[in-house]
Amino acid sequence: MKAVVFTLGCKVNGCESASLISGLKSLGYDVTDKLGYADLYIINTCAVTAEAEKKSRQTVARARKFNKSAKIIVTGCASQHSPDDFLKKEGVTLVTGANAKDRIIEEINEVGFRKFDDEGYYEKYLPENPSRTRAYIKVQDGCNNFCSYCIIPYLRGRSRSRKPENVVAEIQRLSPLEAVITGINLSAYNYENIGLKGLIDRLIDVNCRIRLGSLEVGIITEEFLSALKNLKNFAPHFHLSLQSGSNKVLKSMNRRYDRETYIEKCNLIRKYFPSAAITTDIIVGYSTETEEDFLDSVNLCKEVKFADVHCFPYSKREGTVGAKLKELPSSVKDARMDVLLAVKKELKENFINNYIGKTLSFVPEEVENGYTVGYTDNYIRVYVKGEIPLKECDIQLIEGFLDGATAKIV
Repeated sequence: MKAVVFTLGCKVNGCESASLISGLKSLGYDVTDKLGYADLYIINTCAVTAEAEKKSRQTVARARKFNKSAKIIVTGCASQHSPDDFLKKEGVTLVTGANAKDRIIEEINEVGFRKFDDEGYYEKYLPENPSRTRAYIKVQDGCNNFCSYCIIPYLRGRSRSRKPENVVAEIQRLSPLEAVITGINLSAYNYENIGLKGLIDRLIDVNCRIRLGSLEVGIITEEFLSALKNLKNFAPHFHLSLQSGSNKVLKSMNRRYDRETYIEKCNLIRKYFPSAAITTDIIVGYSTETEEDFLDSVNLCKEVKFADVHCFPYSKREGTVGAKLKELPSSVKDARMDVLLAVKKELKENFINNYIGKTLSFVPEEVENGYTVGYTDNYIRVYVKGEIPLKECDIQLIEGFLDGATAKIV
């Protein structure tokens, strides 16, 4: 029997899909994560934007093109948000929500809608060794922040965290070259009063490069950065969520910091990690954003000198506080996106150019079009000509290339 577990959305979804793959293999399925012919499809959906939900629905039709008689199970945030949209689709037998997805393995022959309990941290089926050299380690789920624009807390539930010993054990079992610690709201990690710093302290003897997923401003303290400094091999890349550079817009988004605090935290990061890549998310065209507010975001980007910016136009999500506000015209959002994308391109090129000729630590991941491709510790995508051993090594950047830079082994 062949099965496909297809993932849309965030890295946390990817971790959960890896657990589903492990569970299906335990039942004797031949499993892949790529769409193709199969007897069973599990589609792990995303609802962070309206476009993500649309793509999730379209994926059902894509799967049916390969095998119209296959069983299709839909799970994730989009199916929890709008289960009926998926139940009515031909071929779909079971729809579940965003939590405890591992339980699908036990309910694989059920039909209809199942909403699993989100209490506690469910981890029955653990992922197998990753096919690449990087492993994503999910340590936290849910969110208590309730930002005005975000539907995820309503779908994922309240924050809950994984036992630290289980996190360490998974990294040791997988033995990747790099482990990325991730969660829906990683900064909220708290297992029986052991916070994220406490988890970092427990990773001190792990023998691989440690990278962190997206962080919130409040987690950046002297104590936290000192804990990261004590790790054997920490990748100095901080994806520090911003969303807007305007204090007025931040307040209306229910973000609990201001632009001055954000800049202060970025400066603190660079005090401990001078070569750090600081990347961010920015929502363009939130309903309360004026042109002046947008320029505040642009100017903050330039002041902080981000290594990269993940920017996207605001998408109203029904059920959130922000959905009650009148949206800005698409033409306004599109025009602002064009401006910010140009700034993003310039900032990314500047960051890469700062390291041309310098030596950095490199973890290769795959061979692509005649190059061995991977990332430096400070998250520059690197292309080394030819095929090299998949192990951490030092490289010297040569010149900008595609979305990163070419390099040679030192």
